[in-house]
Amino acid sequence: MDKQPIPTEIKLLQKSHTLEITFDTGEHFALSCEYLRVFSPSAEVRGHGMGEGVLVTGKKNVNIIGIDPVGNYAVKLVFDDGHQTGIYSWKILYELGAQQTINWQRYLDRLAAAGKDRESAA
Repeated sequence: MDKQPIPTEIKLLQKSHTLEITFDTGEHFALSCEYLRVFSPSAEVRGHGMGEGVLVTGKKNVNIIGIDPVGNYAVKLVFDDGHQTGIYSWKILYELGAQQTINWQRYLDRLAAAGKDRESAA
């Protein structure tokens, strides 16, 4: 079994609405707060089944206002829209970083197909 990458630094840049994460592999990801919010691992967003989950809209300007450690394996991100139920494990954060381009395009495609946008809530 491969060793799971572990963050060596997590830095919140509130002015740019970005969470920067550096892993012990040397990889560095800059993830927008919007991206982290719409891909929250919470049941509220992911749903309880195997599908795409809920299409979250209107989060273009969302920001993170708190980062709470969860043991030695995750953080809970607290967003300024009140969302705080997602537990972002190191594995999830790494996957979100590594798959950011693909995930973001899929999200934009889903928005377009639904006739929604990043600025207006559903």
